[in-house]
Amino acid sequence: MPLRAQHIRTAFLDYYQGRGHTVIPRSGLVAEEDGTTLFTGSGMQPLMPYLLGEPHPSGLRLANCQPAVRAQDMVEVGDNRHTSFFEMLGNWSLGDYFKEQQIRWFFDFLTRIVGLDPHRLYVTVFGGDVSARVPRDEEAAQIWKQVFADAGIEAQVAVIGTQSDGDARGISPGERIFFYGDEENWWSRGKGLAGTPVGDPCGPDSEVFFDFGPEHHDPTHGLPHPASESGRFMEIGNQVFMQYQRQPDGTFTQLTHRNVDFGGGLERITAAANDDPDIFQISALRPIIEHLEKLSGRSYRDATIGMRVIADHLRAAVFMIVAGVRPANKERGYVLRRLVRRAIRYGQAIGIQKLFLPTTVSVITVLYNDNYPELDTQHKTIMTVLEKEERVFLRTLRKGLEELHRRGPTGMTGKDIFTLYDTFGFPTELAVEEVLHSGYSLCPQWRDTFDRYMQQQRARSRTTVSRKGPVQ
Repeated sequence: MPLRAQHIRTAFLDYYQGRGHTVIPRSGLVAEEDGTTLFTGSGMQPLMPYLLGEPHPSGLRLANCQPAVRAQDMVEVGDNRHTSFFEMLGNWSLGDYFKEQQIRWFFDFLTRIVGLDPHRLYVTVFGGDVSARVPRDEEAAQIWKQVFADAGIEAQVAVIGTQSDGDARGISPGERIFFYGDEENWWSRGKGLAGTPVGDPCGPDSEVFFDFGPEHHDPTHGLPHPASESGRFMEIGNQVFMQYQRQPDGTFTQLTHRNVDFGGGLERITAAANDDPDIFQISALRPIIEHLEKLSGRSYRDATIGMRVIADHLRAAVFMIVAGVRPANKERGYVLRRLVRRAIRYGQAIGIQKLFLPTTVSVITVLYNDNYPELDTQHKTIMTVLEKEERVFLRTLRKGLEELHRRGPTGMTGKDIFTLYDTFGFPTELAVEEVLHSGYSLCPQWRDTFDRYMQQQRARSRTTVSRKGPVQ
């Protein structure tokens, strides 16, 4: 019987609590104290002050399960592994244990507790950078080599480099530990070694991948290797080893206070435990899919992308509303509105012609009530917010779609997209998606034209307000 996400969530926290970790409360989904992002996007994010050296009141060993939203992944939803909302399992060492214990514990959790076959685990480590004078992470590679040997597996090491290098090279029999460059296996608050902020802690990371088998490889991505996007391998956990600090002259020196930050996607680990790369088949998502099958009268096989988008977006919307976000035209409210409206549009595309958000919300709250009781206490609020948004948008959607399909066959321009937005209230991103989905041509310069018309509209609005005088 497939393992439930609920079981893995609990087992993870129990495992690390048994190894001296304090299970700390999850942080809010809205990143109130982080001005660089709208939502909490990882378990590490709320802990940055402590990773930077501030003492944590709960000690040196911490663990939790953090709900997270990455709005930038919204357009990626539709394949079998991306979601905009997810739960991140995390454990941290704040100057306590380091690579040896972290690697061994996570391997033990995956193989003995979750039950993954160690022969299907592959790992990546940092390959070093000569120009930055940061050496290859031989320490992590040797620990992994011994961990696999203890499991009866001879793990050979391969030097890859970049993702494109891996696409061209592939892997050879026996290779299980792979060195990649800073694009794949270096953590900092910037991008890569060059983007690491001066004074920040940073360091190599070691990612763990599950191999779903060669039948899941898409050859359009080149040859298979762990960091490929081909579908065969899925990253299920990343161990960050903060051991360096960038200096004003651009060099990297060793930290005396070294940290471990681990993050693992609950949904992805559950998919690996089920030996199915489709995360929408796990216990935390499959009931939503089954509900959509009943509403639409279609099978998941025949409406895969639409059902994935709806299930993910509405799950994210529920948690965002509980966090206090409401649909609006800017910042967090805009993200929520866009998620909800994309879900509604896909609902129509798979044949759901009636209001369906309230009933779908009920399925989601039942799935998560045990660990997130606030979903039950705020159930009425969630229903009210989403039903109102659905009713309003359905009116907008009908008028906008009629106009879009009237104009579409002759090709769409930036002016057409602007008219849909300005006259019919049709969201720009949805308009572009609908144009491309329908096979209509879209002017390559549509965005420039759209922006020009938008600037003209704003100028007219300012003039109108000026003539009317100040608002009392």
